[in-house]
Amino acid sequence: MYKILTLNNISVAGLERLPRERYEIASEIQHPDGILVRSQKMHDMDIPASLKAVGRAGAGVNNIPVDKMSARGIPVFNAPGANANAVKELVIASMLIACRNICAAWEFSRNLEGDDASIDKQTEAGKKNYAGFELPGRTLGVVGLGAIGREVANAAIALGMKVIGFDPGITVEGAWRLSSSVQKAASFDEMVSKADFITFHVPLIDATRNMLNAERLRNAKKGLVVLNFARKGIVDDEAMVAAIDSGKVYGYVCDFPTNLLKQHPRVITLPHLGASTQEAEDNCAVMVAEQVRDYLENGNVVNSVNFPEVVMSRSEGTYRLTVVNSNVPNMLSQISTDLGKAGLNIVDMLNKSRGDLAYTVVDVDRPVPDNVAAEIAIISGVLAVRVVE
Repeated sequence: MYKILTLNNISVAGLERLPRERYEIASEIQHPDGILVRSQKMHDMDIPASLKAVGRAGAGVNNIPVDKMSARGIPVFNAPGANANAVKELVIASMLIACRNICAAWEFSRNLEGDDASIDKQTEAGKKNYAGFELPGRTLGVVGLGAIGREVANAAIALGMKVIGFDPGITVEGAWRLSSSVQKAASFDEMVSKADFITFHVPLIDATRNMLNAERLRNAKKGLVVLNFARKGIVDDEAMVAAIDSGKVYGYVCDFPTNLLKQHPRVITLPHLGASTQEAEDNCAVMVAEQVRDYLENGNVVNSVNFPEVVMSRSEGTYRLTVVNSNVPNMLSQISTDLGKAGLNIVDMLNKSRGDLAYTVVDVDRPVPDNVAAEIAIISGVLAVRVVE
């Protein structure tokens, strides 16, 4: 029986992917094998010795101490793309809201006073203050062309916009899923100088912190609209307000209210709504639950932020061992030697590395004795060993 600790309310659609005859799931549980989490911060949490996997029902993992997990040989899974449509729809809606001054116009209308004839007169006199502009022909800069960025870019093309993309780490597979009409920006600075809108879809790391700052905003195209539904800290809020007040930036829409931003007339702040749809929550929970289950039951790794992707089918009559170790020479030889000394024949083996970590899945012809797993566990550089039931 596997034990799963939930640190937030996880969609029932996802929890249903963990059969009750094999999984015990609770928000308070001792010695969990897995943790499912959404937004709760785990950095100050005592990590149970029993923990084997963490699943984040979403894309960003800033709330999880990934380095600490890696040092313990624990994979951290996420759900890239599961909330992509939800975020895409909010970005498109926000571009329309911003360029048509919908929020300010709505507030104006709500505060009209007098009889209907008076309101009609005030409406006609006031509407000129909220005239906006249209999207076709405008240029959208998309920072980050992962699952969400691609959806946003392709939708903007369909709306008649020009799109510039910036993502130094884009994969060949990702490029294939992107409209051929999307132009490549040589640098973020080039994008800032050309775009009418910029939207961010990148994690908050050292390279992206205050990515849009005062210096870059000075070089921005006049009338820029900025959208940030990625992470707080990617945009320098003080520099953004100064750029709006100077007339350089037309407006800012983000998911991260602060005292500086929430009352500004040219800023629209939302309460972190990017992935807040029932469909997105279901999709994220289903994806991450299935990934954690496949790891616990088979040792397979898909969509981990710290482990290499490793998927190996299981043959009848074989027994599986997994080893996580530092990515250093001679590890496979030592693992194979210990198995051979115990008279275990290797039927199949798959080894991959990612950065400082390596992960090996081994199928042998007989059950792996506890003492053999213990011998492998004390090899210098080995972080975790598991006999997969």
